[in-house]
Amino acid sequence: MTRPPVLATARRHPQLAAGLAIVVLVVAFGPVGSLFVDTDLARVGSAPSDRTPSVEHLLGTDAAGRDLLAVMVAGTPLTLRIGFVAGAVGLGIGIVLGFMAGYFGGLVDTLIKGAADVLLTIPGLLFLVVLATSLRTAVTVDMMALVVASLAWMLPTRTIRAQVLSMRERGYVQVARFSGMSDLEIIAREMLPNLLPYLAASFVSAVGAAVLASVGLEALGLGPQNEPTLGMTIYWALYYTSLLRGIWWWWAPPMIMIVLIFVGLFLISMGLDRIANPRLWRAS
Repeated sequence: MTRPPVLATARRHPQLAAGLAIVVLVVAFGPVGSLFVDTDLARVGSAPSDRTPSVEHLLGTDAAGRDLLAVMVAGTPLTLRIGFVAGAVGLGIGIVLGFMAGYFGGLVDTLIKGAADVLLTIPGLLFLVVLATSLRTAVTVDMMALVVASLAWMLPTRTIRAQVLSMRERGYVQVARFSGMSDLEIIAREMLPNLLPYLAASFVSAVGAAVLASVGLEALGLGPQNEPTLGMTIYWALYYTSLLRGIWWWWAPPMIMIVLIFVGLFLISMGLDRIANPRLWRAS
């Protein structure tokens, strides 16, 4: 009997299937959890403070009087939002600049490659800290995503440029050029579709890097102060010395969720890399 396509794909790429399952569960945690948990309890002073896990508060409460299960349900989608927005913006800029540099070459390539190389030498976290502290308005989730995206385009630009440089001399590109297709048509119809698996893997990596950068900034207190993101939950846990006080239920759940996000994204990236790399695909 023929296996269903989904099962056949999962059997052929178990890492991709496992990563997708983990990420789907994490993404669904917020919307599904909000059906059973009152997210208003994630606000300061909405619950008794410093309560241990119980039937009433399954993950306990923190020193600010917030139900930590409600904080997790409300904060996980916010952290994922920062990662996806920053990853999409960074990769989108990287795609445009990478294709311009790799396909057209010349002065355009020199300027774009030089800018990416110079900015890559700047310590990323230091730059983000300076940028975040220079904002004079209250940081929101969307502002945090844009701050993280400001350094998310250089690496995709370099890697996509390298791929385009190798593709532009291939036979099918030369045939398309001789047939009278414009440069934009060649890029959109001939080159971009061949890079889709690689771009998908790059997007997953960009999302992981963006989540890591946002959590790092938030753990330093530079995130959205009034939003229960995973990074800000860790910051408040450190601020109120939950580690020294033994309040494990405050810092452990966001750490576990962050680990699940990274494990899921890592497995997806490995699975997509095996699809994009013919040598690995044949060896599997």
